[in-house]
Amino acid sequence: MSSIAKRFQSINAENTEENRRLYRQLLFAADDRIKPCIGGVIFFHETLYQKDDSGKPFPQLIKDKGIVVGIKVDKGVVPLAGTNGETTTQGLDGLYERCAQYKKDGADFAKWRCVLKITPTTPSSLAIMENANVLARYASICQMHGIVPIVEPEILPDGDHDLQRCQYVTEKVLAAVYKALSDHHVYLEGTLLKPNMVTAGHSCPQKYAAQEIAMATVTALRRTVPPAVPGVTFLSGGQSEEEATINLNAINNCPLHKPWALTFSYGRALQASALKAWGGKKENGKACQEEYIKRALNNSQAALGKYVSTGDKGTAAGESLFVANHAY
Repeated sequence: MSSIAKRFQSINAENTEENRRLYRQLLFAADDRIKPCIGGVIFFHETLYQKDDSGKPFPQLIKDKGIVVGIKVDKGVVPLAGTNGETTTQGLDGLYERCAQYKKDGADFAKWRCVLKITPTTPSSLAIMENANVLARYASICQMHGIVPIVEPEILPDGDHDLQRCQYVTEKVLAAVYKALSDHHVYLEGTLLKPNMVTAGHSCPQKYAAQEIAMATVTALRRTVPPAVPGVTFLSGGQSEEEATINLNAINNCPLHKPWALTFSYGRALQASALKAWGGKKENGKACQEEYIKRALNNSQAALGKYVSTGDKGTAAGESLFVANHAY
C-alpha cells in the first residue's frame, strides 16, 4: 500500500486521485511562512503531473515559492533470495530514461530508499552490500542527468534492540554505502544522505533521552560520512511529530563537531497533525495548513538547534507514527 493510501485510511478519506490532488494542493498552497522552512519537496510520479485548481502544474506552484522539486524514483522493495526476510530495492531498469524525462519535467533532485532490518541475524553482509551497490548505481545515474540523488539507507526501527546495537549497525551500513559510492565514482558534493536517526528498537524496554540519541547519531555519522557530503536530511522513521522535532534539535545541539548541515526530510512527522485536521473535508483546509505550517516552523527551528518544546501536542503531535515493516 502506498504512503498516501495509508495516510488517507487513517482519517477515513477515500483514496481517489482527486482527493490526493486536493490534499497536496493544500500543502503546496500554504502561505509564505513555510518559505524559510521547506527547501525541497519529494514528489511521487503522479504528483509531478498534477495541477492546482487554476491549472498551474504542482512543480511550478512550489518553484514559484523558491522550493526545489524532487522525485521518488525507486519502485519499492522486493525480497532478497537466500536471506532471512531481507530486501533489496527495484527500479534500476529504465532509470536512465526516467531521469532524463523527470529532469525535463522539472525535477532537480531524486530519492531512492533501501531498507535494512535489525534482528539477531540481520542485516546480513549480503543485504548491506547489495543495497549499498543499488544506492550507488542509482546515484551515479542521477548525476549523469544533473539530478542530485538523496541516498536513503533506512534501518527500520522494528525490533527490541538497544541504542548501541542500532549505532553499530548504522555505522556498518553507512561505511558500506560510502565505499560503494566511491567505487561508482559518485560526486559526493552533489549528493545528500537521508539516514535513520540512531534510536533503540520500537519494542526495546529501555527508553533513551534525546541527548543520548543525538550523541549516538552524530558519532555514527562522524565515523562514516565524509565531510564532502553537504547535508544530512534525517527521515522520521515512525517517531511521533514531537519526538522527531526534539531529536533533530538535540542532534543539532550535540557538542561534537558536525561538518554537514543536519536537517529533516519528514513524511509522517510533518503531516500527521495536518492530515488529522483536514479529515478529508474541504471546510478544514485552513486548519490543515495551519497544522502543517506549525510543524514546518518547529522542524526548521530544530534544524538550527533552536527549538523549544511548548508541550503543545497539536492535533496528533504526540502520537506514535510507527508502522511495522514500513514498505512503500
